[in-house]
Amino acid sequence: MSQPEQTFDITLNVNGVSRAVTVPSRLLLSDALRHELGLTGTHVGCEHGVCGACTVLVDGKPMRSCLMLAVSAQRHEITTVEGLADEDGRLGAVQQGFRECHGLQCGFCTPGFLTTVSAFLKENPHPTREEAVEAVTGNLCRCTGYHNIVESVLRAAEITEERAATAGTTQTKDTSR
Repeated sequence: MSQPEQTFDITLNVNGVSRAVTVPSRLLLSDALRHELGLTGTHVGCEHGVCGACTVLVDGKPMRSCLMLAVSAQRHEITTVEGLADEDGRLGAVQQGFRECHGLQCGFCTPGFLTTVSAFLKENPHPTREEAVEAVTGNLCRCTGYHNIVESVLRAAEITEERAATAGTTQTKDTSR
């Protein structure tokens, strides 16, 4: 007679919100996000960490959520595709770049690309085309030739810079009153 799988009460900090959940010891983070927390933006493709569709940010670093146990994610900051929008609700720079440059086709792989690129641009805000190509090589897309995805990365970097310049201008005006 087999023993029932042990469960754990954990708290996951996802997109800036702490959420208590009871999970089996071997539940993957991808499944906890989707099935326990209802955050279905994280897609599960290969379930072997190869395709990148399930990529989320753990403490700001890209992580394949299909390779991480939910219990291991406790005490870490998790950002899913749902958490990439700006605080005012508008599309984040990476989301806007993908929208403007048509960096998606069916959309299945897009959440993994968006989270991966978000982390990449924080590390390298002014990438070359070659660096942008390298940044997305770990994510697979079956629909595109990656041209528009790379263009989206470069456009997202421009949007980030434009928004920073606008914010700087606004702050300068606000502080001079």
